[in-house]
Amino acid sequence: SLWHSPELLSDIQDGYSISGHLLVCFSSGYFIHDSLDIIFNHQSCSSWEYLVHHAMAISAFVSLIITGRFLVAAMLLLLVEVSNIFLTIRMLLKMSNVPSPALYEANKYVNLVMYFAFRLAPQSYLTWYFLRYVEVQGQGAFLTANLVLLDAMILMYFSRLLRSDFFPSLRKGSAGRDVDGEKFLID
Repeated sequence: SLWHSPELLSDIQDGYSISGHLLVCFSSGYFIHDSLDIIFNHQSCSSWEYLVHHAMAISAFVSLIITGRFLVAAMLLLLVEVSNIFLTIRMLLKMSNVPSPALYEANKYVNLVMYFAFRLAPQSYLTWYFLRYVEVQGQGAFLTANLVLLDAMILMYFSRLLRSDFFPSLRKGSAGRDVDGEKFLID
């Protein structure tokens, strides 16, 4: 959507495209489906962070769909999904115990770059934009609060990623066991 209509970036609050609207609708459906999958497969306890994230995304996206405002902001936020490709590759490599550590090492660095480019950068820009330009009432306040909570989650995930892939010695607690347990996000 942004590739075909880059002019949308000049109007984050009121820019509109049919493809962007459909993208947000489709993504909302994905978040609803994934949430239901987590719940019905009894993974709620181990995946509660995903459920919180999905609830925030669903509520924000539904407000965008209804009002037609901040659609471009949602499209920018969906750029974070690009980095999920490399996070998923990372998880699959860890789960499969691939004999070639070079593949994991290469993905580790690509993953870090993608995390910055497609997760931290758009999130930081939108948080700055909302805090500077968006009214702090109604939908603007609701979306700003969502962004700040997502900032905290993204930074928490980023610290886990850094500890796991780049500073594994920091993962151990004083008793010599993993601080974060057996979570897939870390392992």
